[in-house]
Amino acid sequence: MFLVIFVGVTQYHSRLKHRLHRLRLWRQIKETHLARLRLDWSNIPSRAIITPEGHTYAGDLDITGTHSLLGLMDVTFSIPGQTRLIDWLLAQNHRFLEKASWSERQQLVKELKTLTLLRDRMILETQLLSSAPLSGDRIYSLLEKTVKFSHLKTVVIVATGLCLVTFSLFLGWGLWEIPGYWIISFGCYVVLYFSTAGHLSPVFGRVLDLRRELEKLEALTRRLERQSFRNFPTLQNLSLPLTTSPHRPSASLRQLARLSHGLSVKAHPLVHLVLNAIVPWDMALTLRLTRVCSWLRPTLPIWLDRIATIDAASSLATFAYLNPTYHWPNRETLPNGTPLPSLRATNLGHPLIPAKRRITNDIDLRDRGQIVLVTGSNMSGKSTFLRTIGINVCLAQAGAPVCAEAFDWTWMRLFCCIRVTDSLEEGLSYFYAEVKRLKIILDALHERTEPPVLFLIDEIYKGTNNRERLRGSESFIQALRQGNGLGLITTHDLELAHLESDGKGVINMHFQETVEEGKLLFDYRLRPGPCPTTNALRIMAQEGLPIPKKLL
Repeated sequence: MFLVIFVGVTQYHSRLKHRLHRLRLWRQIKETHLARLRLDWSNIPSRAIITPEGHTYAGDLDITGTHSLLGLMDVTFSIPGQTRLIDWLLAQNHRFLEKASWSERQQLVKELKTLTLLRDRMILETQLLSSAPLSGDRIYSLLEKTVKFSHLKTVVIVATGLCLVTFSLFLGWGLWEIPGYWIISFGCYVVLYFSTAGHLSPVFGRVLDLRRELEKLEALTRRLERQSFRNFPTLQNLSLPLTTSPHRPSASLRQLARLSHGLSVKAHPLVHLVLNAIVPWDMALTLRLTRVCSWLRPTLPIWLDRIATIDAASSLATFAYLNPTYHWPNRETLPNGTPLPSLRATNLGHPLIPAKRRITNDIDLRDRGQIVLVTGSNMSGKSTFLRTIGINVCLAQAGAPVCAEAFDWTWMRLFCCIRVTDSLEEGLSYFYAEVKRLKIILDALHERTEPPVLFLIDEIYKGTNNRERLRGSESFIQALRQGNGLGLITTHDLELAHLESDGKGVINMHFQETVEEGKLLFDYRLRPGPCPTTNALRIMAQEGLPIPKKLL
């Protein structure tokens, strides 16, 4: 009676402990969502992604790095899903999406936005097994590198027969004192085992610790099998390989996980030795594993690919769910399918600035060669406005909602020259590094067969003297106007404002400040025309630097 009560209490305690762990994880997921909603970076899990070297916009627009867009929206539970999300945000210049493909992705994100419980439960299912993200590389390796041993089935049959003969002879030797012939059959079995061990040993390295990966994948497929996507056509179509497979994915993966767990017993030498002395454990499980892998080889990569797409789209859907005031962008295309570059947005804001401090502005860019020249005082918001435009274009092209009341645009390649740094390792000065970035933009504008370019240039030629900067800027702007694109340039050189009156396709706009009680105040509102004020000397004076009073 004591043992029965003890076992019952132990099982109840185990279930209760599992439920408490599940609730803690569930609470943690919800608290992380709240932190993302509030832009509370201290409580958002750090997933800093290194900016690819030479990328044309990732670092400039804070798509990567600490406190970045990817850090905010990445809630992926798998490495393939994270890789796909990064690809959607960073490979837009190289992977032009036709409008049909882009619309399908956006529709997938819209459908997943409403499935809050499914999105969170997929994260929960993987975290219950381990905090490490699901990786498909080892599963792929198991499928691709099967055991190359001919007649394995025959060997298993012979080994099983030898084990049965050995057991029978051993039983007779012990009970009826017949001669110890079991040693002969056992010796033959040992010779057969060691002659095949070298062929079977590579599989153990691939299945060791693979059980968790397979259990995660099995939990995800089981969750998707149970879900009804009747009212979600895009998601239903994407999940067809998982829901209409002749072998239920979850059952096949569960079987594969058990076989991997059984083979990984080799990590315990004593248990492994005893098991293989009694039965052909390794050979039988390897034969079964080979058969299961042959079933899964054509379909499992498809399952992993679909789950990766759902994972990446779920991050965009969670971002949309946590920002209900954001709007879905509208992609424009001419009837003949050839887009003219355009970007029109109303109340456009920066998604990485808290809503209480966020200032929104409108922008209207149309046709090739149009350039908006933005002037303004220091700290007035010029650089932030460039990043606001770029990051929202990146969101729109990825299939996510944008921080705006209305957003109409055509697909464009993004090129930025905002955050330029010198390089001691390469021996580049700041000015030379800036020149190289501008040359990349100009070369991209010459590519007529590619989508148009949206260029965002902050403080053009600020690494050189005033005279050369002014002349160089005029020539560069003229070259930009001849290219396949449009964009914005910020500058402190008010002399460049005359380009608008010259009829060179330049539009002047500006940010400005006001002075109240000796303090500078910024409203961060974009206004038409060149900036009528400057504030550099006032800032110097406020910090106690010597400035002639007649200049203030």
